[in-house]
Amino acid sequence: MSLSRETIVEGLKHILGADSVVTDERILRESSIDRFRMFEDIHGVYTQPIPAAVAMARSTEQVAGVLRFANEHGINVVARTGRTATEGGLETAVPDSVVLDGSGMNQIVVIDAYNMQATCQCGVPLQVLEDRVREQGLTTGHSPQSKPLAHMGGLTATRSIGQLSTLYGGIEDMIVGLEAVFPDGTVTRIKNVPRRAVGPDIRHVIIGNEGTLCYITEVTVKLFPYLPENNIFLGYTVDTMKTGFEVLREVMVNGYRPSVARLYDPADGAYHFAHFVPEGLSVLIFVAEGPAGIAKATAEGIEAIVARHPECRKVESRYISTWFADLNWGPDKIAREREGILQTGNINRTTEVSGDWGCINDIYENALRRIIEEIPDITMAGGHSSHSYINGTNMYFNYFYNVVDCGPEEEVTKYHTPINRIICEETLRHGGAIVHHHGLGKARTPWVKDEYGSSYYILEGLKRAFDPKGIMNKGTIIPA
Repeated sequence: MSLSRETIVEGLKHILGADSVVTDERILRESSIDRFRMFEDIHGVYTQPIPAAVAMARSTEQVAGVLRFANEHGINVVARTGRTATEGGLETAVPDSVVLDGSGMNQIVVIDAYNMQATCQCGVPLQVLEDRVREQGLTTGHSPQSKPLAHMGGLTATRSIGQLSTLYGGIEDMIVGLEAVFPDGTVTRIKNVPRRAVGPDIRHVIIGNEGTLCYITEVTVKLFPYLPENNIFLGYTVDTMKTGFEVLREVMVNGYRPSVARLYDPADGAYHFAHFVPEGLSVLIFVAEGPAGIAKATAEGIEAIVARHPECRKVESRYISTWFADLNWGPDKIAREREGILQTGNINRTTEVSGDWGCINDIYENALRRIIEEIPDITMAGGHSSHSYINGTNMYFNYFYNVVDCGPEEEVTKYHTPINRIICEETLRHGGAIVHHHGLGKARTPWVKDEYGSSYYILEGLKRAFDPKGIMNKGTIIPA
């Protein structure tokens, strides 16, 4: 027999104290979604089941207590910290869920400059950690656009990646060790070592689990020297995306590791760079950083590769450095975005995927063609590659549409879901992966079995083993 909302709230108060259990109706409605349903939120329309409470945990022990309580009574739990998720992963899929918020666990435990690592609780904002380590001439190397708002627990849970990933890697490359709590209250700590070959790398059971297996309470990440004075900014226009992909491929295959390696198509490039890029051209961007000798050699190597492609024409580096300085979005940008959407009904969405060098251009061309042909009211459709590897790259589709002849509650169904379907279908058809870095959430879960194929057996096994009662974030990654 399921507990009533009142009984759930009382149970949480017993564990956390009354001041740490939020039941304000407005906050509960806002806590039923994330940015995937931003258009609904802007209009004050909430279509997802409303949670019973937001539980504000302030210690690992409190997280364990809430999870034990939820597990015993079959209560769905949605884990969150910074609330910057974009793919529906924070939606409460069933009524009277508990949103377990760890933003109050916000202590930096230690910055160990000798061993080049920092340990912090899940609710530490990335910007706070980055500011603190920079005081010691160091950096985390992690710089997603959500940096001013995102917290370390959520970044780890969604397998985040940042703008400097081509040099520093994704969050999975930065995590040294961590602590997490499983549904039965078991606290697990993975120790901080540089590498070990003692069986499978169990960090990866936890990194990217999106709150479907456990709650991340603490992470330890690598640190790197911070040497911005050595940064070299390079920019080029290029006639075709196909040539741009080939330049990216040659840079990666030849072993160069710029911190930034990006390719914008004409539509997305015009959105960002219209003040200096002629219409109809794509844009290539690189940033070389690190010790002066490495940065110089990286820039020279990239310039030599680009020189072999006469389609590429250099642009002034000041344009690139100015653009790069204003990439991140914080509260002010979000407020302006919301106001603009409310006034115009024009909304910006993104979907990011990945593929090897042999298929990425096909994914890009076919998905973009279908979006333009099949989706109504599109006002801009394009994309860019922003994270590259020796064997492939990502494609970050960027599109705007006017919401026409439908209410806020229909926007996702009429526009966003069909666009996601097109992109996922074309990505799978050509052999790519349907998510590169934002997390699967609930938005792309319908395609998860096609994504995993026969390896879905492993994913199901993890869920059965660690969450046998199915209380963790129902509908995220594993279809409800």
